[in-house]
Amino acid sequence: MDYGHSERPAGAAPLPTAIKILIAGGFGVGKTTMVGAVSETRPLRTEEVLTESGVGIDDLSGVERKATTTVAMDFGRITISDDLVLYLFGTPGQDRFWFVWDELALGALGAVVLADTRRLADCFPSIDYFEGRGTPFVVAVNCFEGARRYRLDEVQAALNLDPGVPVLLCDARQRESSKEVLITLMEHAMKTREARRRAANGGK
Repeated sequence: MDYGHSERPAGAAPLPTAIKILIAGGFGVGKTTMVGAVSETRPLRTEEVLTESGVGIDDLSGVERKATTTVAMDFGRITISDDLVLYLFGTPGQDRFWFVWDELALGALGAVVLADTRRLADCFPSIDYFEGRGTPFVVAVNCFEGARRYRLDEVQAALNLDPGVPVLLCDARQRESSKEVLITLMEHAMKTREARRRAANGGK
């Protein structure tokens, strides 16, 4: 059967728009947790148990209890409305797996950069990557228990973010909290796209 040339029946409901979103950030920041919390299907995970081979390579400072790591990606899906479905791709956090980022980033509308205030500097590689590609992103501070709380403007200043980049608090374990992050990203990405369109058309 040739699926590539199949036609939809007359009167059939239109297919929902599929949008690709990346969930990025440092090692152990909660990317796999967020994808799992919001996905309406069982998420695809590529986690492996941390072994002695990672000693001296994987920095476990602040996440000493973490026993697994994503080696390729996490994948999940969430329906925002009848005509909009988001496909979520969680990126690996360690430097040694960054070679897969370019493939994952192809076609992505935007990205969520998860932040942990105990390891805030771990955000910089993700922020630099998306700024370099011109990919719209938001920064979501994952509120870990016991972590010091900072004002959002303090986080924005510490990360040297453009004032237009949204920064918000979240609990990656909670579906509604994570969903709110995704909605904020969608709104930001659409505004960014419209601003770029107008700039290309001389402000019209």
